[in-house]
Amino acid sequence: MTTLKIKKVRPDAMIPQRATPGSAGLDLCACIDAPLRLPARGHAVIPIGIAIGLPEGTAGFVFARSGLGIKHGIALSNSVGVIDGDYTGEICVGLLNQFDEPYEIQPGERIAQLVILPVCCPPIETVDSLAQTQRGDGGFGSTGR
Repeated sequence: MTTLKIKKVRPDAMIPQRATPGSAGLDLCACIDAPLRLPARGHAVIPIGIAIGLPEGTAGFVFARSGLGIKHGIALSNSVGVIDGDYTGEICVGLLNQFDEPYEIQPGERIAQLVILPVCCPPIETVDSLAQTQRGDGGFGSTGR
């Protein structure tokens, strides 16, 4: 795998780091000038202050931080953010406050995590039928509880 390139697009941006050597994700920090109050049941888009150059054949996936979600109800507004391999603009994170109390985001606070994963982009073929499988077209709950 080649190098992940990171460019600061705001002077106060923090370069993402892994909290421990075994961490899958790089912590993304809020690049804001002052605390930002996220109202109860409210949402906001938070700049991270960086742009990235992804290794070929990969994409970046932005996930919530479990502590923020469990303790404070802070989740990503789009569940998982996808950073396509050819996107080189500033990374921003949409946050949603699911609790009934406001939450204050601090400058430099770790608000999400970035995981780089390989992406398979096979050619597309339109067909009239698909191979038979044991499950077939059984959907939601079809395999039991």
